Amino acid sequence: MKKIYGNTQLLATLAGMRDSGRTAHSLIFYGEKGSGRKLMADHYAAQLMCEEPVGGEPCGRCAACRNVSTMSHPDVIYVPTEGKLEGYTVKIARSVISDSIVKPNNATGRKVYIFRDCRKMSTITQNMLLKLIEEPPDYAYFIFTSESKYEFLPTIISRCVCFGVSPCTEEEAEQSLLESGFDEGEVKSAVKCFHGNIGMCTDYIVDPELRKRVDLTKRLADSIIGKDEYGLNLALFSLGSSRNDIREVFSMTDKLMRDCAVLNRSSDAALTGCYREGAERLAKMVTAYQAACIHNSIEKAWGAMEANVNPPLVLAALSADMIEIVR
Repeated sequence: MKKIYGNTQLLATLAGMRDSGRTAHSLIFYGEKGSGRKLMADHYAAQLMCEEPVGGEPCGRCAACRNVSTMSHPDVIYVPTEGKLEGYTVKIARSVISDSIVKPNNATGRKVYIFRDCRKMSTITQNMLLKLIEEPPDYAYFIFTSESKYEFLPTIISRCVCFGVSPCTEEEAEQSLLESGFDEGEVKSAVKCFHGNIGMCTDYIVDPELRKRVDLTKRLADSIIGKDEYGLNLALFSLGSSRNDIREVFSMTDKLMRDCAVLNRSSDAALTGCYREGAERLAKMVTAYQAACIHNSIEKAWGAMEANVNPPLVLAALSADMIEIVR
């Protein structure tokens, strides 16, 4: 089983649930991208399916643990997405409801359904699953992951046990990455950008496209610092129309604004963004109120993207808003 760093209290709680026999049938693991929410979902699935748990923890040796670790256990179902938006559709919900009637055939007598990245789960789909979650078969378990538990309807949240998954310390992230065989220099660069978020640190090392998005975020910050509207427009328009790229750069820029705001209050504040030097320079020229205004502009721009407004129009409006705020 893959080692999990950090979140010791959450791991202890899950182990206690398994050891006492009070396992929750429906759980939501939520946290920022790369924080390990999917890994935590796999870990809980292994706890449920393990044939010889030790203190509530999966043994890592039995056939069930080995199958879960390779995502090949026949009774641990990773529910697929479909369509252009890669979401959980009504058709998928119906198939899960139908499949849940079929009893498992394994030593523990359990069956687990894992729904990953539920940001794109529609209200209709959630309502279809509500009855199943509310009154599940004794053998059925449902695990959901998302960036926020508020991606779900209140009726779903009230019927699930919700756990927040947090990034670990920078020291733990470095240890994990070095144990994975990455170069020490690459590890330090990654941790400098993404701190204790092991998933994002790993992506930064192996994915050149993410490194490009980080560089672009730094260009945006430098353009804001220089009040360079042309440079800001150029950087934003280089994003193109990829919603995923736009969303990630918006998120990283938003974290820089958060860092700027907290640095206005304390120069020793812990930062979460990918550009400490940029955040420190921003804090010298942008007030916490202005940083909050830029945050609101980014939120508004992403809302427009979600409403399918033309990306170049959204980015042009965002650029104008940012420059107007810092003038």
